[in-house]
Amino acid sequence: MAERKPVVLIVDDEKNSRDGLSRALRDNYATHTAENGHRALELLGQHAVDVLLSDVRMPGMDGLTLLQRALARSPRPVCIMLTAYGTVETAVEAMKRGAHDFLMKPVNLDELDMVIKRGLRTREIEAENRGLREKLDDKYGLENIIGQGPAMRAMFDLIRQVAPSAATVLIQGESGTGKELVARAIHHLSPRSEGPFVPVHCAALSESLLESELFGHEKGAYTGATERRRGRFELADGGTLFLDEVAEIPASVQIKLLRVLEERQFERVGGQESIDVDIRLVAATNKDLRKLKDEDRFREDLFFRLDVVTIDLPPLRERREDVPLLSYHFLKEFAEKNGKAVDEIVPEALELLGRYAWPGNVRELRNVIEKMVVLARGRKLTARDVPRHIEQDAGESPEPIVTAGLSLAEAEKQLILKTLDACGGNRSQAAQRLGISRRTLFRKLNEYAAG
Repeated sequence: MAERKPVVLIVDDEKNSRDGLSRALRDNYATHTAENGHRALELLGQHAVDVLLSDVRMPGMDGLTLLQRALARSPRPVCIMLTAYGTVETAVEAMKRGAHDFLMKPVNLDELDMVIKRGLRTREIEAENRGLREKLDDKYGLENIIGQGPAMRAMFDLIRQVAPSAATVLIQGESGTGKELVARAIHHLSPRSEGPFVPVHCAALSESLLESELFGHEKGAYTGATERRRGRFELADGGTLFLDEVAEIPASVQIKLLRVLEERQFERVGGQESIDVDIRLVAATNKDLRKLKDEDRFREDLFFRLDVVTIDLPPLRERREDVPLLSYHFLKEFAEKNGKAVDEIVPEALELLGRYAWPGNVRELRNVIEKMVVLARGRKLTARDVPRHIEQDAGESPEPIVTAGLSLAEAEKQLILKTLDACGGNRSQAAQRLGISRRTLFRKLNEYAAG
């Protein structure tokens, strides 16, 4: 099958000019011609045009208006403007409105061919980048953080609010709640999304290895350092550095980390040259960092550097309403991945999954659904497919957070006080999980104290 030729639409009110350009281009391109802007718009609606080659000065609709109309279409053609009356102002205006390039008449045909090829290549790269961004959004955007309860909706709003800023973010949550997913979502929704996202799992590295991993080292800095190595701070320049399990960073490294956050400058291990970096820091922990700070187990000055914006990820047992949603999400993922025709979870199985406490949180649920899908014998996941330990540990339905038979006001009071207790007295976290403002929570607590 012959390769499709790129389609060029030539628009010019001068017949000799448009016919001459059509003859010159038709060996390498499929060409259409139009005598004015209105006819050009008709042809744009009838054909998949790759390149619009238009005169600027034409009776009726001028070239700049046509340019604007053409660029409103999808996919957008490469637009190249031609004029015999060129001025710097016209060229600047055309480029501002989205023209790829601007050529003077009479047109140099070799230059025109080069400009068209360059424009088509730019268009191809932009399409590839859009596809890549869409894949990244599917993998790392908010769409991959599943939840519909008030706590999760509040968290989504906070992510959208903080992502465009330069603020340091501290993500707190138990293991398996999805802290790295949140960090990646913040990065990909930020102005730094074109830059690197560099994760460091601090708990997995010893003190000496962590220092070298973060800051890099010079050749000969220590035994085994046979060559210079760039650290994660350098690799994250222009992007986002994600420090997971930041509570595990040793005191000696905490001091160096604090300096980088204050000065955006550091030296490699064994080196003396100061290196400047432009990074956005996102940190995560499954510990109570404030408590560690109060116990002098984490530097106070570093804590306040990290605790600019805090995002609390609720454990799965505190958002059981999301278990069915997550279960079906993972069912679809692993059915496709393993080529299994499984498309339903029966209510009895969902009930068992909903009653389980999920100490491993979303990560544990994901692994369980994967196992159930792989071992499934039919199109439906039933109670028989639920692992035995979950069925045993699920037991009876959990005790409701409020007691039936109370007045609405008393039930609200119980819900607020029990949620506050579950959050260890953290009012901001309790307000977030309840889906109310801190001001409303404070007002309610003052009413209870006065009563």
